[in-house]
Order: sequence, then structure tokens, then C-alpha cells
Amino acid sequence: MTTPAAAQAKSGLKTFKPGEILFNDGDAADSLFIIQKGQIRLFKPKGKGYIEIAVLRSGEVIGEMAYFDEDGSGKKRSCSASAITPVEIIEISFAAFGKTMSSLNPWFKTIINTLVTRLRKSNARIRELEDNQASVSYSGKHAGYEFVKPIEVMRILGTLFLVFKAHGEVKGSTFTINKKTLNLYTQDLYTIMEVKQESVINILVALGWMEVAEDADKLPNILTLKHVELIRQVFIYYNSERHLPEEKKIQIGEKCQTLIGKMLEKAEGAVSTIPNLKADSDYKPKFTQYYNLTNVLKEFQAENVAIGADQTEDGKNLSIFGEVLIDNAGTMVEIDFEKMKKLYPIICFMNAIKKLNQEKAPI
Repeated sequence: MTTPAAAQAKSGLKTFKPGEILFNDGDAADSLFIIQKGQIRLFKPKGKGYIEIAVLRSGEVIGEMAYFDEDGSGKKRSCSASAITPVEIIEISFAAFGKTMSSLNPWFKTIINTLVTRLRKSNARIRELEDNQASVSYSGKHAGYEFVKPIEVMRILGTLFLVFKAHGEVKGSTFTINKKTLNLYTQDLYTIMEVKQESVINILVALGWMEVAEDADKLPNILTLKHVELIRQVFIYYNSERHLPEEKKIQIGEKCQTLIGKMLEKAEGAVSTIPNLKADSDYKPKFTQYYNLTNVLKEFQAENVAIGADQTEDGKNLSIFGEVLIDNAGTMVEIDFEKMKKLYPIICFMNAIKKLNQEKAPI
């Protein structure tokens, strides 16, 4: 058992980055936590996936259930916990907490222990009924675990679009709502899992499409959607993608995405119309424009980033890139610039969801 001195030394303020694990299911437990800032995901491994249990926020307690374990097997964590956002928590050792418990009237301790036992049994029963979140492809074949399935992404995006449009306070091109209004639809009506909703919202914030601010109670409940039309476009694209075979879906790698982002940033003066060629020429351009990549590639080279013109291969399947040409003017690629500009936000979002699923997948 942890000594009071060692336990006391363990108590204090701690910070966690998004995705970092506070503890794993079954770990030995000797402390509880009070969340000061941020959001924490509680989940339990099952089969090839996870059961999502809850999302906890500022002011809530986590890890206290292990203190009340009395089955003789030692104090163990009953689930896993990881940070969704940057998190600040205060850790309190069980030794310190035990001193407070020992000072309580025996009747209060009996009531607390009874409530904890009932809650633990209820949690166990709920988990038995939960789905293991394994995904099934539209062909009916098992496709492995996905933390957020395409249909769930669509449900979240569709609800965001409708709720912001119906209830949002309009300021120029932005829409602002209180998260309580959103939760009325996503959780009470459509039973969207809170941890999945929060994960998608965090992606939108990271992409710069949404901002989150504190309300009068200092809680992060004020949501401002800056690009509501992008939400609609991504929703439509997801709906068309889910009916396609895997080989025809968007497959844009991280390096190609980075290249496209830089091309859009440096587009001024780089996009030109492909000149008319002789009728007997063997070269038949796919598009009417080309993009001079020379300066973009030089910038990557100066930054020691291993991205070259070959990264345009991913974009050929989406018909945004054609052939790469090298002549006295430099390195150029045939391009449908307007299509590339339109698809770039969708590519960023879909790759962010893909990364999220990879991070949440069982090892």
C-alpha cells in the first residue's frame, strides 16, 4: 500500500496533451483526479474496439471508483482515460482522501459505499449491452474498428449545420449558439455519443472553421461556426463517398495535402493557361491550366521537407492534377485549380477524421 508520505508527494497539479493517457483499464490505482481545465474521455477496450463511456469536464472527478474497490483484488482502474483537449488536473492520493473519509460519520460512509456499489453494478450492466463499435463496410464485410464511422460523421455534421442555421445568432457570415442547444439535438434527440461529437468539434476548431468561447459560468459552451457552408459541402461529399468502393474514395496522403496547401498559399503568379499546341503534337493536356511548382518545391527544400512533384500522383485520381512537365520555365503540373481549391478543405477534414480513427484504434 502507498505510504502517506509517498502518496502526498504524488498529489498536485498535472497537465496532459490531447491524446495522452491518464491511466489504462486494469492499472493499479492509488489516486483520484479533479479536472481543472479541459475534457477527458472515459472508455473501455472490448473486442477489436472500445466502449465509449463518458466525457468529463472542468469541476468533475475522475478515478474515484477505484478507491471503493473491496473485492480483495486490490484497487484497479475500471476503465481507461485520455485527454481530448489540453487538460489540467489536480491529483489527490487515496491516502489523503482516506483521511477525509475516516473523519466522516459511519452512517455517511455506509451510504457512500452503498451508492458506489449500485453505480458499479449499473455500469457493468450497461457495458454488457454496449456495442463494441466495430465497423462494418457497406459491402457487408468487416472493416475493423473505427472510432467515428462515416455515418456518424454525417450525423454530427448534418446536425451541426441544421442547428446553427435554425438557432444560430448571425453575425456577418458566422453563426453562434450555446452548446446546450446543440446537445438538445445531438444527445437528447439523436443520441450522438458526446465523446464523438467533441472529437469532431475539436477537429473543426483545429481547422479554423469553429471557435469555442466560455459562457458566463466560465464553461466552454459558446460555439461560433465561421464556415457553415463548408459543413454542408463536407456532409454532401461524405454522403457520396460512402456509396463508393474503397478504391474510388478520396485517398490523399499527408504530403500531398501539405503540397496542395502550399500551392494555394503561393498561387499568385504560379497559375497559367496552357498555350495552344500544334494539332500534330503528341502532347494532349488534360486541363487548360498548369501550375509552376518551382518556387514551392524550393521552399520545401529550404525547410528540409521531403515533398516533391511526385506527390501530385495522389491528386490524379481526383482529377485535380495531370502530368508533371519540366522545361526551361521550371517544374509544372497540369491542374484544375478551382477544383483543387474547392476540395482542399474537404481533404483536410477527411484526413483529420482518418488520423483520429488511427489514434483511437486498438494497438
